[in-house]
Amino acid sequence: MKNTVLVNLSNRHIHLAQEDVEILFGKGHQLTHMRDLMQPGQYACTECVDVVCDKGQLKNVRVLGPTRKETQLEILQSDAVKITKGSVAVRESGKLDGSAAFELVGPAGRVKKERGMIIAVRHIHLDPKTAEEMGLVDNEVVSIRVGAPGREVVFENVVSRVNAAYAAECHIDLDEGNACGIGNGSQAVVFKKST
Repeated sequence: MKNTVLVNLSNRHIHLAQEDVEILFGKGHQLTHMRDLMQPGQYACTECVDVVCDKGQLKNVRVLGPTRKETQLEILQSDAVKITKGSVAVRESGKLDGSAAFELVGPAGRVKKERGMIIAVRHIHLDPKTAEEMGLVDNEVVSIRVGAPGREVVFENVVSRVNAAYAAECHIDLDEGNACGIGNGSQAVVFKKST
């Protein structure tokens, strides 16, 4: 049975709704493709925004495309302690109820968001064939072992996301990757929790 998956590190980034793209970058503005990401149809844009919170700000946060139904800002725990007095919830992408507020500043305007700032939960994107080979199903919570020699760690509470549109890839954030001494292109061993 297959039990390893490619790991890439996720840095702070933002997904914008088209309405916010136009406020921040000008009416009719379309996001500008810079480079493809590993997940099909996802890409980094040339556009960046500044994020303002009650304690500080983040400059030049990369926009990822395509646009989404709702704006979602994904930051690191190390960012959260610098920019906000409150807590930032660890959430799955798209689950924004009760998430933190923030303000965005772009070259053409500013927009305040009442929700949408999260720290992304660790997760694995899997196509159905790979998920079957690994014995995993959608939304199954697993653990991964990853790290440079002498820095290996086990990360628990890693959510499996299975969809025909996905490529097999595990996302942990930059803070987590730095803690265990890895970079993009590392391999993780995936295992189920024993009960």
